Amino acid sequence: MFDSKIRAGKLEEKWVDYKGHCKLVNPANKRKLEIIIVGTGLAGASAAAALAEQGYKVKAFCFQDSPRRAHSIAAQGGINAAKNYQNDGDSVFRLFYDTIKGGDYRAREANVHRLAEVSANIIDQCVAQGVPFAREYGGLLNNRSFGGTQVKRTFYAAGQTGQQLLIGAYQAMERQVALGNVTMYNRHEMLEVVLIDGKARGIIARDLVSGKLERHFGHAVLLCTGGYGNVFYLSTNAMGSNVTAAWKAHRKGALFANPCFTQIHPTCIPVTGDHQSKLTLMSESLRNDGRIWVPKKQNDTRKANDIPEEERDYFLERRYPAFGNLVPRDVASRAAKERCDAGYGVGTTKQAVYLDFRYNLINKYGRAEASKKGIHNPDEATLVAFGKEVVKEEYGNLFDMYEKITGENPYEVPMRIYPAVHYTMGGLWVDYELMTNVPGLYSLGEANFSDHGANRLGASALMQGLADGYFVIPYTIGNYLADEIATKPIPTSHEAFEAAERNVSDRISTLMNIRGKQTVESFHKRLGKIMWEKCGMARNAQGLQEAVKEIQALKKEFWNDVRIPGDINEMNPELDKAGRVADFIELGELMCIDAMERNESCGGHFREEYQTPDGEALRQDDQYMYVAAWEMKGEHQWQLHKEELKYEVIKPTQRNYK
Repeated sequence: MFDSKIRAGKLEEKWVDYKGHCKLVNPANKRKLEIIIVGTGLAGASAAAALAEQGYKVKAFCFQDSPRRAHSIAAQGGINAAKNYQNDGDSVFRLFYDTIKGGDYRAREANVHRLAEVSANIIDQCVAQGVPFAREYGGLLNNRSFGGTQVKRTFYAAGQTGQQLLIGAYQAMERQVALGNVTMYNRHEMLEVVLIDGKARGIIARDLVSGKLERHFGHAVLLCTGGYGNVFYLSTNAMGSNVTAAWKAHRKGALFANPCFTQIHPTCIPVTGDHQSKLTLMSESLRNDGRIWVPKKQNDTRKANDIPEEERDYFLERRYPAFGNLVPRDVASRAAKERCDAGYGVGTTKQAVYLDFRYNLINKYGRAEASKKGIHNPDEATLVAFGKEVVKEEYGNLFDMYEKITGENPYEVPMRIYPAVHYTMGGLWVDYELMTNVPGLYSLGEANFSDHGANRLGASALMQGLADGYFVIPYTIGNYLADEIATKPIPTSHEAFEAAERNVSDRISTLMNIRGKQTVESFHKRLGKIMWEKCGMARNAQGLQEAVKEIQALKKEFWNDVRIPGDINEMNPELDKAGRVADFIELGELMCIDAMERNESCGGHFREEYQTPDGEALRQDDQYMYVAAWEMKGEHQWQLHKEELKYEVIKPTQRNYK
């Protein structure tokens, strides 16, 4: 069941050794091979561009009307790379170490080291594509700080780094579309993987405009479909983000790894009421220049600016002096929750903390600008004005977005923030080559589990997506396809395609014929409430057991009483959403089972029963130093397989950011 395909030898030589010995496909044979790529965010678009550039025939699918609407566009703060432009002690090893430690020692060493190695190449590639990274006065690319590190290694383009990187990858892919090497299928959703003789040989996709089902052959299938945070209903993900492609692969035998490892982002605009259908992210980069605090007095009703300095509790700086406001996301999120639960929260709901920029507006940026202009002993108003100019350049669009949503000016009053569901570290199990346990079926980016362990450090998502697409899969897929050059394209009239399409059609018909009374949205909201309350920032055995029973009952109710208006053979967003929510319900059950099985706390998985005396996550390395990979056996039935994690270079210790 498990072969991670990690070569023996020194950690820093594994990837070089792999590239030197993997099988190759010559250019003439590449033109005979077809590759299906599902999802065209950073991982999918970069993979499509890179593989088509090599000569493969690529078919790319996305459910949006354009790849430029992929959720990668929403990433704000930056992308990590170990180039050490700041000359502050960074290195490939330090990026590798920070990522392993930040993930609470639940990631593979070999995968993470490879990620750190290729990180510098990503920046060079993106600069060549014209990505407008910020630059410092000498012309070098600038860097900012992110959580979980003590060096500046995050490259950025104001607060819209994901958008700029996606445009770069999109342009590279569109070049191949124009050359005829990539065929683009917009407004198509993958609803089934087609297996022939145990290998992935194609997909069944639904044209979301006409409702027609289509069959597509490929010598290999790459799933680049992002994460599953929307299982919680309220998350920072785009509302269309879903787990369906990965879940269909799971139902066909692909193992789903570490599903309970979900990340709560500490810097989001708080929930304001039941009307909301998503939450808004404020980049973690804001923690670089903002100070997080709550009043020292419980249930303090004063406005933020009326609370004097000596009555403010900068709780992250107090608890974690070495890292301060730049502790990893899981640590910062739990600390904010603890303060709010203890009665120190702010805002109307009291479920928020302050993120305050005034100190750095004045002391970091204001004084520096005044000094540049030769102004000595400026008053506070002048310092604030100068500081605003610099902050606008670095974070202006984020400040504007916050003001539009909340009606508050964050230059004048502190932002109110609270943790929210953001990223998922779990996903399809893949080996070192990014192949699932199903031959020919690959998973890239957030859709797989491979690089982040139990918690992702900020600015690492963009790094992994582009590393997988530009620099990993072009090598590793050749190792598989070299043995497939004699395989002729299989006609989509093959019985496996017939059976797969029939299964999809039957499921759609079943959904449409339920004709119940409850909306799809109402079921999704109820699922999200169960997941957030019992499998969210904190979990315990009793709550997880209750959640499993409640989700099983919800599933039964869904398949008996959901109402989907419209018809099958037309554009029907409610039908699309119903299929996705049905998959979320099954995933939610597995997430709770996985969280119940893992009797420890680590990273984003915080079991209340397992914490240190000072409230930090308490791992159980002697029992849970493994990847939990689940195989579906039937309805409500999964079998656990364990991939042991061996640390040869880094010694796992209790994480300490103090």
